[in-house]
Amino acid sequence: MLGLCGSVMALGQAYALAESLADALLHRGNATHAIMMFAFFAFIRAGLTYAQERAAAAAGIRARRSLRERVLGRITGEGPALLRRQHSAEIAAVLVDRIEALDSYFSRWVPASVLWIASPAIILIGVATRNIDAALVLAVCGFVVPVAQAVFGIGAGVASRNQFQALTRLQSRFLDRIRGIATIVLSGAAEREAEALAEAADELRRRTMRILRVAFLSSAAIDAAMVIAIVAIVISQGRTLLVLAETGTTDVEAVASALFALLLVPEFFAPLRSLALAYQDRAQAANAAEAMQDLGPEASIPEPAQPVRARAGLSVTLRDVAFSWDEKRGPTLEHIDVKIPAGQTLILTGPSGSGKSTLIEMLLGFIRPDHGQILFDTTDLATLQPRDIATASAWVGQRPMLFAATVRENILFARPDATDAELRAAVSAAALDRVIELLPQGLDTHLGEGGFGLSGGQAQRVAIARAFLKDAPLLLLDEPTAHLDPETEAEILVTLHTLAAGRTVILCGHSAATRGFGGQVLELSHGRMSELRAVA
Repeated sequence: MLGLCGSVMALGQAYALAESLADALLHRGNATHAIMMFAFFAFIRAGLTYAQERAAAAAGIRARRSLRERVLGRITGEGPALLRRQHSAEIAAVLVDRIEALDSYFSRWVPASVLWIASPAIILIGVATRNIDAALVLAVCGFVVPVAQAVFGIGAGVASRNQFQALTRLQSRFLDRIRGIATIVLSGAAEREAEALAEAADELRRRTMRILRVAFLSSAAIDAAMVIAIVAIVISQGRTLLVLAETGTTDVEAVASALFALLLVPEFFAPLRSLALAYQDRAQAANAAEAMQDLGPEASIPEPAQPVRARAGLSVTLRDVAFSWDEKRGPTLEHIDVKIPAGQTLILTGPSGSGKSTLIEMLLGFIRPDHGQILFDTTDLATLQPRDIATASAWVGQRPMLFAATVRENILFARPDATDAELRAAVSAAALDRVIELLPQGLDTHLGEGGFGLSGGQAQRVAIARAFLKDAPLLLLDEPTAHLDPETEAEILVTLHTLAAGRTVILCGHSAATRGFGGQVLELSHGRMSELRAVA
């Protein structure tokens, strides 16, 4: 609406300027009134343009915030299972770059898609009221522009899609090589990988230049149509003015009408030019939408029938649970039927690939059973929100994820609102205090990415401190002592025994030392229950 009002103000500006120029050229009267009218319309139009830009920016911010929340919710809702379909660099690109690029779609393309028809129509009606010949010229030239835009738009869409794919490939390759920098250096492949990255970057450059080439051609088509319109109007109106000059008459109205039409030619094509400039934003938005669609459908999870207890042990029941990552490979889990009473332990054993980690991921809510039910107490896991599952469970895996932050921040990641006393208690319970004493700045020592600067056992103690601080009723341990030497493993197991007290524990492990937890032992073989027995 602000853009349409601006077009009306443009008519007023052109009228006032045409009148003042006609008076000046023919030395007739005082142009002060027309100049003041022009200044008034210009001031109003400047205010409308300012308000339009602010409204467009606000719309872009709102849309991006909403999209980012929905995409981030979809990513966190599916969890690590999403990584089996998409590279983490692609996911990061969608969440950051692609959504950020949508700002121009909402702030430029959406209004331009309306104004490119409505604004020229207003200008055309205004010109027709004073000069029907010029209006016909504008109408014919304006009709040619959408046809040219459609031709170039197809090419722009293809080029934009190819550029998006090249960018994604470069991001994924670069992230992989940064993660594996040690392997690259030790393999003597640094020069080869640098050349491969250079080739990927050059491919991105070439595809980006193709987009610019199409954009310039599109702009040239509009410029050509505008030049043709100006020349046609000059020829048409010049003939009329020449006839008047030959007859010795001076018609201020005729001169003003010709100037009025000429002044409005740029205004007539301005919305079409804006549409052409914003078409690339539409192409980027289409690519971003496809990338977001690849993340999978949004899950609609109803509110739970009853809340999960946050500070007490809870029972976990698996009823005929089955799951398959790929139908062609057969079931990963099949006919799993077991109940873990509150405060008891279930030890999952079996060879690699028997489905232990898959079962843990299912209990964390990252994947859902293809068949059967998982109950927390009497609540179906499928009815719980991801935040409720996260509140009820704590997880310690084989390789804990430590962020490039201080030790304190890494532990508080589990409960940012924890008091200093609670933090110290968790550090002490995890036997991390001995490690803290050796660090140069204690808890405020900065760690490198992935916990660089700590040994495997020390990093595991940080993860255990997180679990202590979270104080969740369900504890999930996915081979937490794997890759540790026997002495460190024994120390970690002592700490885990302390952590498991009073909690429901599900533990994956090959080591015989894990049998000291007692409870039940479930042996899996090819995704099936091979044996379920109780141990002291």
